[in-house]
Parts: sequence; C-alpha cells; structure tokens
Amino acid sequence: MKVLRSMFAAVGAVAGTLGVLMTPLAAQADYPEKPVEFIVPWGPGGGSDTLMRIVANNIEPFLGQPMPVINMPGVGGTVGLAEASRRTADGYTISQVHEGLLVANETGLTELNWDDFDPIALMTVSPQFLVVNAERPYKTFEEFVAYARENPGEITMGVTLGGVPHLHAAMIEDAFGIEFSYVGYEGTGERIRALVGGNLDAAIGDIASSKQFADNGDLIFLATGNPERMAQTPDVPSFKELGGDLELMITRGIVMPKGSPEAARATLEAALEELAADPAFREQMANVGSEIGFRGQADYAAYLTALTETVQRLSARLAP
Repeated sequence: MKVLRSMFAAVGAVAGTLGVLMTPLAAQADYPEKPVEFIVPWGPGGGSDTLMRIVANNIEPFLGQPMPVINMPGVGGTVGLAEASRRTADGYTISQVHEGLLVANETGLTELNWDDFDPIALMTVSPQFLVVNAERPYKTFEEFVAYARENPGEITMGVTLGGVPHLHAAMIEDAFGIEFSYVGYEGTGERIRALVGGNLDAAIGDIASSKQFADNGDLIFLATGNPERMAQTPDVPSFKELGGDLELMITRGIVMPKGSPEAARATLEAALEELAADPAFREQMANVGSEIGFRGQADYAAYLTALTETVQRLSARLAP
C-alpha cells in the first residue's frame, strides 16, 4: 500500500508540474486575447503615422484583434520608443522603428537602439534617390562621380544633418570615393525645393517628393537606392548596378518590447506576413507612394544588424 501511495503521490506531483507548465503555454496559444496597442512615435499625419495606420486599420482580419494607434511624438521619435521599451513585454504593445533610430543612437540623441526591442517584421520600404539639379554639368551618375572626384568637396548635398539622408549621402561618398559639402534642411520637401531653385547641386530625395520635378525637367534622378530598377523610374539605374553595394531605403518595421513571448512574436509575424500579401492592403500602400518589403523576424534583425555596422563605420561623417 505504501508503494502504491508513493506512486500515486509521484504521479500527482508530475501532473501538478505539467499543469503549471502548460498553463502559460495555453495562454500564449490563445494570443491575442485583447487589442494590441500600437505606439507610433511620430505625430499624426506624417509619413510614419500614415503608413502605420494603414497597417493598424487592416490587421484585425489576420490577427483576430484590433490594433488601436497611440501617437507619442517627440525628439525624433525617441519619446514614443522610450515609452514602448518600458511597457510590459506581454505581446500587447508594439511600436515602429526606421533607420533614424540607428543614426540617433550613434550620434548620441538617444541611448535606445533597435536591439532594445524584439524586431517582428519589416513592412514598408521607401527607396531613396540621388537627385541633381538638371542645369548642373552632369547628366548621368558616371559623370557625377567623375566631376566629384575632380572637384572634391565642391558639390553641395542637401540632407537632414545627423539624419537618415545624411547617412545615405555618406554611404555614397564611402562607396565611390567622393566628398560632398553638406547643407542641412529639416525635411525632404524643403531640400528638394532648394534643389529645384538652384540653391543646391544634389540631394537625397524620393519619388513622392521629386518625381514631378524630374518629369518636368527641373531635376534628374541619377541612381536609386532600391536593389533593382523601379517600375516608376525604369531608366534610373540602381547603385548596385553602378558598382556600389548600397541599399538606400527608409524602412518601417514593427517591434515589441524586449523579451516578449515567443508565441506572441510568431503570431504577429505571421499575421503581418499575410497582411503584406493582401491585395487591398498593397493597393492602399501604393496609393500613398510606399512599397511592401516584408521581412520576418530573422531577416529584419539581419538587415538592422548590417545597417548598424554601416552607421558605426561612418559615424565620423554623421556629426550634425
């Protein structure tokens, strides 16, 4: 009898242990059981807000729960990200990052970086272009590089000092052995207007800000930071095609607080991947001038890791 009682006690202990272990697993399997809050670290109406609201407004059929957006702008997006990093890592808070966070970290604007979060998925890409004033003495990228090498520091380049456009211009300098004189502007629209007005020689721009001026002959797209030529600009070569191993893009991706449950991360990643393939979602993104560039957890982390190495290597050029 004592043996039987011991056996029953052992079985009961094992069952109890399994019950403890299985309870959180079962809870994770039910994720999400409530709405997932989306902290967008930028103000309403901007590019990040517009694109991330399209994600939030379309995700429920794939995730099973709504995704309310909370705007927390300030200090280059770092205020909202700081709040997101402090939230409980339970899968019910997400936020958004782009390349600006890596630059802000490297230039000392914030101690936060992308690896203070769990990257879930890269969602949208906005390829950047090298754009020049059409009246300058270079009409192709090869002519531009030749001129820059013969006249180091003479070409004025419009960027956001200490920001992503500054990083992209520094990457061009580094890849092709040339040197620019930088002129700072707050936003893309401001520097493109200066370029059209002849106050700059070159700038980092995008289709939304620059294509209308290229179409009417005021500006010339010399190269795209997209890995391949784009349908909207089929005659514009990529930097890779021109011999530079460069991808100049502003990407927007989804992150969770560090240490979020694996099941929550996997579930959200899968939902975002389904959303990225949805025709209605893709059409909405195209209508606001953005492209889908989905990368899951591993690929997104690899992209950010490689970009971090580039930012660190070029940090001396990025001082505002």
